[in-house]
Amino acid sequence: MENAETSDQNGATRYVNGFHTLQSDDGECIPSNGGGLGASDSCGGHNGIEHFHHLHQDVHNNGSPAKRCRLRRRVDSGKKNRPPFPWFGMDIGGTLVKLVYFEPKDITAEEEQEEVESLKSIRRYLTSNVAYGNTGIRDVHLELKNLTMCGRKGNLHFIRFPTQDMHRFIQMGRDKNFSSLHTTLCATGGGAYKFEDDFRTVAGLELQKLDELDCLIQGLLYVDSVRFNDHPGCYFFQNPSEPENCVKRPFSLENPFPMLLVNIGSGVSILAVYSKDDYKRVTGTSLGGGTFLGLCCLLTGCETFEEALEMAAKGDSTNVDKLVKDIYGGDYERFGLQGSAVASSFGHMMSKEKRDSISKEDLARATLVTITNNIGSIARMCAVNECCLVPWRSSSIVQGYHSTLNSHKMDKHFFFS
Repeated sequence: MENAETSDQNGATRYVNGFHTLQSDDGECIPSNGGGLGASDSCGGHNGIEHFHHLHQDVHNNGSPAKRCRLRRRVDSGKKNRPPFPWFGMDIGGTLVKLVYFEPKDITAEEEQEEVESLKSIRRYLTSNVAYGNTGIRDVHLELKNLTMCGRKGNLHFIRFPTQDMHRFIQMGRDKNFSSLHTTLCATGGGAYKFEDDFRTVAGLELQKLDELDCLIQGLLYVDSVRFNDHPGCYFFQNPSEPENCVKRPFSLENPFPMLLVNIGSGVSILAVYSKDDYKRVTGTSLGGGTFLGLCCLLTGCETFEEALEMAAKGDSTNVDKLVKDIYGGDYERFGLQGSAVASSFGHMMSKEKRDSISKEDLARATLVTITNNIGSIARMCAVNECCLVPWRSSSIVQGYHSTLNSHKMDKHFFFS
């Protein structure tokens, strides 16, 4: 994708890779996203908010009095242009809406006294609950603590709910008078276009739309740079084909390029990334997380993603799938295929006797294995062609697949690999 850069006659506004930035009087980049968390990468770090934090430190640590004065002026300019709270961004996908919220933890007594009631209400509502209605969930285990953003210290909270409930979220924004705090929200994903008119007409809010693949790459690099609560944000499984020796290991993205990025949502996009600004979409598949949930709803009668994953964790896909040993009586030694490899997904379901003996949990497990095996096979072939390592975007379906990883050896035992 080409970098998009535009400026007005005064050089005050720039767009770099789709991210909006402002410039201070001396040309310093300052993120401004109407309260959202999207930021430019044009300031030298993974995004402008990290750069602002470095400036704040430099005021006290570096240079002559004149240089410190200039740095202080730039920090003050950053504070003046810093978007007001609340800070959050949304990825509105085809199946789930993912919302990230920055909770400031360094609010002064003066700030708290001046804080309007609607802002306090939003912060209390988002941080004091782990469930919102029947379908909204805050993933407490994903919370990133003690981060510095735009010179403020706080925690990042991750909330998700089904896209089909978006109208309730928009109505909540209207009921909590969100437009009195912000007129613009940052959003990415297809839903940023689909629901744009609803946000405008119902809640009085405009959406600043950011490209989801730009956001994906910037977000991956950012999470790796700040680490996951002092733990690496990326990892791999060592010895995945040996359940007793399978170990989760940290993986550094210090020098990751070129890499293949597998983005699993409702469908799947596979990107070859050559630098933080240079990438292409290699291919994709329509068989993704939405397929898993849709098939589970049809086959098992489940209603939610969590219910589907819970059923899959209890099932045995070998009751549904036909394995190599079911055809050869053991391993296919000539080509190094173990008997436990899947030869035909759902291959046993042509037998009435097998159909009568399986459980809904078996069907959910087989569906999960089928979808993830297919994604893994495509990703492996793309990685070989592009000579890339393969990080996976951490999605709900990938997290769910961890429950099946040891028994199905996704990375090695594809019948057609």
